[in-house]
Amino acid sequence: MESLPLLFLLCSLLLILLHTATSKSQPISINCLANANDTANSTFHLNLNNLLSSLPSAAAPSGFHNTTVSRSCGDQVYGHALCRGDVSSSDCNNCLTTAAQDAVVKCPHGTSNTMWYDYCMLRYSNQSFFGVADSSFRIYMWNVQNVTDPQLFDDQLGQLMKSLAMKAAYGSGQPQLFAVGEVNFTSFNNIYGLAQCTRDLSPADCYGCLTSFIGSIPQCCSTKIGGRIFGENCIVRFESYQFYNLSAIENQTAPPPPQSNGTPAPPAGSGQNTGSGSSGTGGKGSGGKKKNVTSTVLAIAIPLVTAFVTISTICIFFWRRRWRRSAPKGPLYYETDAEEIKSAESLFIDLSTLRAATANFAEENKLGEGGFGAVYKGLLPNGREIAVKRLSKDSGQGLGELKNELLLVAKLQHKNLVRLLGVCLEEQEKLLVYEYLPNRSLDTILFDSEKRGWLDWGKRYKIISGIARGLLYLHEESQLKVVHRDLKASNILLDAEMNPKISDFGLARLFGGDHSQEITRRVVGTFGYMAPEYAMHGYFSNKSDVFSFGVMVLEIVAGRKNAGSFNSEQSEDLINYTWENWTKGTITEVVDSSLGNHYPRSEVLRCIHIGLLCVQENPADRPNMSRVVVMLSSRTVTLETPSKPAFCFGMSSMQFNMYSNASKYHGLVAEQSSSKSIPPSPNEVSITELEPR
Repeated sequence: MESLPLLFLLCSLLLILLHTATSKSQPISINCLANANDTANSTFHLNLNNLLSSLPSAAAPSGFHNTTVSRSCGDQVYGHALCRGDVSSSDCNNCLTTAAQDAVVKCPHGTSNTMWYDYCMLRYSNQSFFGVADSSFRIYMWNVQNVTDPQLFDDQLGQLMKSLAMKAAYGSGQPQLFAVGEVNFTSFNNIYGLAQCTRDLSPADCYGCLTSFIGSIPQCCSTKIGGRIFGENCIVRFESYQFYNLSAIENQTAPPPPQSNGTPAPPAGSGQNTGSGSSGTGGKGSGGKKKNVTSTVLAIAIPLVTAFVTISTICIFFWRRRWRRSAPKGPLYYETDAEEIKSAESLFIDLSTLRAATANFAEENKLGEGGFGAVYKGLLPNGREIAVKRLSKDSGQGLGELKNELLLVAKLQHKNLVRLLGVCLEEQEKLLVYEYLPNRSLDTILFDSEKRGWLDWGKRYKIISGIARGLLYLHEESQLKVVHRDLKASNILLDAEMNPKISDFGLARLFGGDHSQEITRRVVGTFGYMAPEYAMHGYFSNKSDVFSFGVMVLEIVAGRKNAGSFNSEQSEDLINYTWENWTKGTITEVVDSSLGNHYPRSEVLRCIHIGLLCVQENPADRPNMSRVVVMLSSRTVTLETPSKPAFCFGMSSMQFNMYSNASKYHGLVAEQSSSKSIPPSPNEVSITELEPR
């Protein structure tokens, strides 16, 4: 506790520094194209200075102005300035004045330059760009925090931004190509959005620019609570807080359109009106002064309040982290009870709803059955298909384990992980609700002699890459560092487009701090996919998952199951078979015959190479998943030579008994995966054992 005063002092200093940083307008980004031959005394530079000196005051009244300055043919400077639609004329002038001053300092030899700020944008060039729509250049920014329900967030965000694009481009009245709005996300949170174009564009060009940017939101800002994309002609932005001044927009009246000849448009009336999502200038006289005062107060207060909330959150985070470190260690479910899950109203689903969705868990809706219960297909009233995992009442797994899986999967949000939609704990029922994936699990297709023909090489490569990205998220990118411990083809589910999603976190473990390897007295998993150090000694780490991933890569290429599982009828395991062909130079013999010759040989061989690197005996020799993703995505990365893989597969019944006895000698209990005796399930998700560190 003696460090708490120091912590509060640190938080106070951060607050002061943050306020200092936000009190002065700084460029968000600069796109400067420089010409070293340009000098301060050149005609172009003199014209530029003339343009920069007049542009802020000309643009401030209406929020936009474009103009051309020229003294002789060939030395023209084209420029325009745009302010955000909720900014007062005084704040607009201040922002553009700062931009004009920064332009010559930050881009001293620039013949083309675009500068973005929170409140404004300034652009100039020696080439005319007025009315030219170009959405090819864009800059992305995003909030580092993830949303709690990405699917719902993406759906709501998409609807909001599309409506704002239409509103900005084709709003009623004189279009100012600006719109803001909000949509409800949860009971406590909204999504706020903004769309704006430079006013030299036609409505059609504005709409095209905005929709292009909105379409790229998933590429830059998927699962993020905020983001913005801005380019030469338009900008889109969304946040989980109201970042724009709505009162200023509501009190505005529309100004006349900008003059095409470069003459500043005079203000019309005493203000601006943007009821349809457009923007303009602030008014004159006492009413305008009051609005300016209000805007100024809000401009100061909002960043301060935001900063205070942010810093408070950071302080609470560190305090809770300190408290948790001093708390007794143990499985996660020891720290929670049923009421804590029930309080998560956003995830709680009524039992009556799930009974109706599954026709009271009818046998014909059963998708499969795992070690801890059955999985049923259901249909919600809104038309959404779901998979409901129903823990059996006599299962060895109880409420604590279900809560572990709920708390873990709810915090893991990635497009290559199965999405948890809800939970139900009523009338002795313990139910988890997941997204339904129509193509079921990978093993039901890949290991079927007829169905595996559905998987051409393009689909197989997409599956390999998707699994790799999902594992990378689990190991390195998520707030929780997770080792899955039971990666196999039956735990890879496929959506309608054959995109893979990792499922079944029943055996997953959390890592934290400096822990890179742990040991367990209970070795559970599936033989054939288990890394040798885990199967024999109980040591598991992210490299254990890498080994399992390597096995799956070889299976996907070969179209056959690794014969490492107990009681397998195949005489030779896939890893051994692949290695022998690798050393003989006959590696194409491994490739699934159903592919024929319709595959890129170099890409297939590269995947086999990566698979062999992942199944090496020494965990230190195996690449981590960030390296694997790079190797898959780049053809220029040189691959190391793999060493001979570990062979602990293809065991007879006697060998299995010896294996179990050897494990017991080390104080372990080797268990065969319960899923071996049951049909594959599209949502074969088991229960999680967690030991946070």
